[in-house]
Amino acid sequence: MLKPNTLELKQDETLFQLAKEAMSKAYVPYSHFNVGAAISTANGHVYSGCNVENAAYPEGTCAEAGAIASMVLGGDTEIKDIYVIGNGDGLVTPCGGCRQKIREFSSVDTMIHICGPEGVRKSLSMNELLPFSFGPENLK
Repeated sequence: MLKPNTLELKQDETLFQLAKEAMSKAYVPYSHFNVGAAISTANGHVYSGCNVENAAYPEGTCAEAGAIASMVLGGDTEIKDIYVIGNGDGLVTPCGGCRQKIREFSSVDTMIHICGPEGVRKSLSMNELLPFSFGPENLK
């Protein structure tokens, strides 16, 4: 079991539980690898998503992408925190595409919390997750 760091002590139990519930609803008939995500926004709203697979690989969607789509539909555009949860011994970090999707809606204060069923395993800033990233401000 991993030891908690100081950031993990600030774990938001509501977001963790939303991510865990989303993970339980994932549609994964091929990989059997459930992933859930939950977002809190700068406006204080919360959104969640799960991964959804498709027989025509790679047409599935990641949990993070589902949560972000729900957030945008809800009218929010700034992620404060995102919790990502999956089973297994290793860290279930966002894929490259989801790192960029999170980056699109993040600020310097955005935190990404990587969870296992027992709780937060590691917390990273956006810059730690995707250093030297390309974002909306690069297009100005």
